[in-house]
Amino acid sequence: MSAFNDIRDYVAIPRVLSSQLSPDGSRLVSTVQSLNPDGKSYGTALWAIPLDGPAGGEPFRLTRSAKGESAAVFTDAGDVLFTSARPDPTVKDAGEEVPALWLLPRAGGEARQVAARPGGIGAVRTAGDVVVFVSDVLDGEEAGDEERRKARKDAGISAILHESTAVRYWDHDLGPGRPRLFAARLGADRLEDVRELTPDAGNALRNASFELTPDGTRVVTTWQAELPRGEFRTDLVVIDLATGERRTLLTEEGQDFEGPLAISPDGTRVACSRSRVTSQEVSARSELWIADLATGEGRAYAPDLFPSGVEWAPDSASVYVVADHQGRRPVFEVPLDGEVRRITGDDAAYAQPDVSADGRFLYVLRSAVNLAPAPARVEIATGEVADLPSPAPRPEVRGTLTEITATADDGATVRGWLVLPEGASADDPAPFLLWIHGGPVASWNDWQWRWQSWIMAEHGYAVLLPDPCLSTGYGQHMIDRGWGDWGPRTQADLDAIVDVALARDDIDSERIAAMGGSFGGYMANWLAGHTDRYRAIVTHASLWNLDQFAGTTDAAHYWQREFGAPGSERYERLSPHRSLDRITTPMLVIHGDKDYRVPIGEGLRLWWDLRRSDVEAKFLYFPDENHWILKPGNTVAWYETVLAFLAQHVLGQEWKRPDSVA
Repeated sequence: MSAFNDIRDYVAIPRVLSSQLSPDGSRLVSTVQSLNPDGKSYGTALWAIPLDGPAGGEPFRLTRSAKGESAAVFTDAGDVLFTSARPDPTVKDAGEEVPALWLLPRAGGEARQVAARPGGIGAVRTAGDVVVFVSDVLDGEEAGDEERRKARKDAGISAILHESTAVRYWDHDLGPGRPRLFAARLGADRLEDVRELTPDAGNALRNASFELTPDGTRVVTTWQAELPRGEFRTDLVVIDLATGERRTLLTEEGQDFEGPLAISPDGTRVACSRSRVTSQEVSARSELWIADLATGEGRAYAPDLFPSGVEWAPDSASVYVVADHQGRRPVFEVPLDGEVRRITGDDAAYAQPDVSADGRFLYVLRSAVNLAPAPARVEIATGEVADLPSPAPRPEVRGTLTEITATADDGATVRGWLVLPEGASADDPAPFLLWIHGGPVASWNDWQWRWQSWIMAEHGYAVLLPDPCLSTGYGQHMIDRGWGDWGPRTQADLDAIVDVALARDDIDSERIAAMGGSFGGYMANWLAGHTDRYRAIVTHASLWNLDQFAGTTDAAHYWQREFGAPGSERYERLSPHRSLDRITTPMLVIHGDKDYRVPIGEGLRLWWDLRRSDVEAKFLYFPDENHWILKPGNTVAWYETVLAFLAQHVLGQEWKRPDSVA
């Protein structure tokens, strides 16, 4: 039986989340997520991966705790540092359960806690015997943080007073603490000489990316500068660990300097992403930017690549970049002097590149639309790829993956992946499901645990995963085509490629549905009001009333750039709710209450508007989920409800309420 038939089997599949190579290239560690014994939640653990393929043995588990482990990095000595909220057995009363820093010795034995903070410990970087980490601190002196937290708790105070724009992020409230950077030295048993680097950071380090120079003397970090009208700019700064002196390395009006970050092995350059600030006339664009660490002088490289991961070659003469490209995410070599070279030539999506000390191999996570992520090794000179033994064996998919293209009405080429169920043929054509990706600046090019097309294929559907305008990997023109014209331009692209798919004799052109989440949900709502070709529409975490949404999302500043002030012409023209009176297609509305990217008000307003207009609809509501549905039981409820809704309206079956939501 396929793991995609019963959703309970699917949510129990272990998942590789990350990989990290030791500095000397002798060890590879992955973080693996798996179902906890209670079946209601996921836990994480660290696993060691053999570097020599099957000949090197099997992966073996390094850590075990109920709280799980994450954020693993290697010390120069080969020990593993990680964060975990597991209790410290050497402390009688550990207090609040917040992530602390632990060390797992290379020589073996038990992990030990080496640092703890009242506000927890987040990302960690190390070089030599130096460790830099981020931790939340309440306003005031760092030394009194624990006492201030206790006073708030004892007084029953949960209130947070904000004096800047950001209030929430993704699924959590911001404050009352704010992130600061700390530096320390690895001691025999614990971190020593812990000192604060950024007492005046304010909000500048929220969601920061940072890296240590190889000699451990400086940290390079993103730094958010607040601007008028709720805007901010992201600069890159360098902090001297010995003095705490901070200098701005990269700043430019109309540009943000962001992660991914990587510092050259010789300590002279930094590679990052330079993203231009958008407006109603200026579309999104990111490019690889390499700058001198001493002077800040730099320039763009490989301008057609949106970098999602970067890694320096050991000789500091080139950078390895993973970036979306034509429905894949290959590895590219970008030399400081010379032409860009594509290293991998397959259909896979690569992530988290780590180069071996001898410069011969890259260790990566490798996935594809039909391939779950697992560790792999890429030979840089030849592009040859070897999958490594995985602690989470890949589930086998049944069906076929086909690439299709279409020509849009403006002459542009639109491509996508078509997932065909096993047995689809001219004699037995499959019902059709259009699945629109989120973003919108994104691409269908890798495995998706949250939006799993192979579950739908296992239940008989042909699934189209298109990359319309605004998708990455097709050059700047593809993004420019849809900028500020979300609904009409995207629908034209979708119509073109859907027509090509429906012309196939192995697809039933009458039994069709559409679905999407986030921007894909926006487009699902747009299609509902602008076409009646679909028998059912599923809309998840979707934008409905743009004017309402603009001031409630956690990314209001980003939204304001492309659409202008609420009430402007673009809101009026592109808001799906303006076409409510034309919606006749049955709709399933799905939303999580902890979704701060597209707040619950969008789902509630859409649900009410459909009900008051007598549109046949259902509302699947998750009080404890965010923009994504992450809990195992809720994932079961999500898929079972979607499948039951599609079975009713696309397959003509009688409605049966799933047991998971009974």
